[in-house]
Amino acid sequence: MYSLTPVRALRAMVVLALTAGFATHLPTAHADTAPTVAAKPYMGWSSWSMQSSKYPGLNPDGDYSYLTEANVNKQTDALAGKLKQYGYDHVNIDAGWWMDKTWKSGFDEYGRQKADPVRFPSGMKAVADRIHSKGLKAGIYLPAGLEKGAYGDGKTPIWNADGCTTADIVYSDLRTTNGWDSAYKIDFSRPCAQKYIDSQAQLIAGWGYDFLKLDGVGPGSGKSGDQYDNVADVAAWNKAITATGRPIHLELSWSLDYGHAADWKKYSNGWRIDTDVECYCNTLVSWENSVDDRWDDAPAWTGQAGPGGWNDLDSLDVGNGKMDGLTKAERQSYATLWAVAKSPLFTGDDLTQLDDYGLSLLTNREVIAVDQSDAPPARPVTPSDSQQVWAAKNPNGTYTVALFNLASAPAAVSANWTTLGFTGKADVRDLWNHEDLGSFTNKVTEALPAHGSRLFTVTPHGSAVTSTAYEAEATTNTLSGNANIADCSACSGAHKVGNLYLGGKLTINNVVAAKAGIYQVKIAYVSGDSRSVAISSNGNGAISHKFPSTGDWGTVGTVSVPVTLKAGANTITFDSGSSYAPDIDRIDVPKSSS
Repeated sequence: MYSLTPVRALRAMVVLALTAGFATHLPTAHADTAPTVAAKPYMGWSSWSMQSSKYPGLNPDGDYSYLTEANVNKQTDALAGKLKQYGYDHVNIDAGWWMDKTWKSGFDEYGRQKADPVRFPSGMKAVADRIHSKGLKAGIYLPAGLEKGAYGDGKTPIWNADGCTTADIVYSDLRTTNGWDSAYKIDFSRPCAQKYIDSQAQLIAGWGYDFLKLDGVGPGSGKSGDQYDNVADVAAWNKAITATGRPIHLELSWSLDYGHAADWKKYSNGWRIDTDVECYCNTLVSWENSVDDRWDDAPAWTGQAGPGGWNDLDSLDVGNGKMDGLTKAERQSYATLWAVAKSPLFTGDDLTQLDDYGLSLLTNREVIAVDQSDAPPARPVTPSDSQQVWAAKNPNGTYTVALFNLASAPAAVSANWTTLGFTGKADVRDLWNHEDLGSFTNKVTEALPAHGSRLFTVTPHGSAVTSTAYEAEATTNTLSGNANIADCSACSGAHKVGNLYLGGKLTINNVVAAKAGIYQVKIAYVSGDSRSVAISSNGNGAISHKFPSTGDWGTVGTVSVPVTLKAGANTITFDSGSSYAPDIDRIDVPKSSS
């Protein structure tokens, strides 16, 4: 969330342009001991949504001019008065605090960012002190790399590092880095490089900041390749923060590469999984750009989050009605996904202008509890079609279940208990409306408006599902086209059927059903990106379903798909058609229909 205005505009144009089962997956770097930072997803407010919007009156002194000490103070007071009691305790200052209103940067004598005297006349320590005086935590922002303006002539000294200058910390060819090429890439093989990061960390720790957003991090942020690989930067920041002795939360941004998830977990406390949620238009966000992207992009990351490090879906802008640019149904769905995905809950709304509905969304204690609970993040238990069900099993044996209708017209959405792993009866509680809905047998169905949702706690009283497994690679099955059997260490039986593309098909034969009916067939699959496959039974009409990405080609995910079976032996076919389908590991067919 930083660059010169033309580059920032380009980024806005770019913005326009699962693991199996319900097991908890803890980040390896944080799983051995209870974390002192990011034990739960953080909650609070961030300045960027209003800075980036063209909503009338928000930025009267030019693009991104909203960020001032006076405005931060207003939002701090509003957060303390309206939301602190619900757990919102971070005030995060985003890009621009060291820049004037023409976006010209200021640096101290050691090449470190220096507060703009017009935007922040009292200085950054005073701002943090005031935030702390309200019982809140203070957050600040920096881009990855050595900013070009900090380099000077290469002779700028590094604080507390005798003999080190800015020329001693970067590559000699001055290659650029980060999502906007606004900085020179730091060469961490050089001994002075860590000293510069140490100096920045000591500065913000001395000011009293509790949170740092490091932005433009790659691989990700729209860039790839060695020049934009900032893993070493993140590791250096982790080391530098530890050396300060202050527990500073390190958050990474934006749209980070899943292939480096292990690095993000090892060195940081949170990572943005997607582009900016803001639309850079005359509202804060819009549904199509890019709130709705998260339903496609979040599933792959589900297994990466846990105490010490969380998947960051970006700002939750649901509190200002007209300014948000969303319908009421969209605002609720937005908040529902953020909660079940266990994303940090930080809003970019004008907290001084929250409407009643927005305040009710941001302060619903039962929904907040879903986000802050010890349960793992929810994942889709149905394909990524227009009607979706997401769920997570809670430590007490209940389930958190979210129903989403992502279509542009009203539709019914059903959560079948079989997809959760049990059959029979279950009690259902509506979390948004604080209402016990009663007992439901086998499933719950709700009529939802366009882009609508419901959020439930489901308490099962039935029995566990019993199923029959059918391996995709079984010799009794039929492969056609390019389809073939491949090794897969994560798969059941250590094999899968892959190369389902351009007409490739897998037919699983002799699928036995005790009686005719619709069965919720659980499909274990592998897919490094979101892919569709047409599924049919017994040669009847095929229905195409889009499977969410499992993150990479070595991770197995599951979804359940309704399939009509006849009594006795059946065939189930997976057809790639004219495109590319996911690899299939196995299917599990329940003993009884839904």
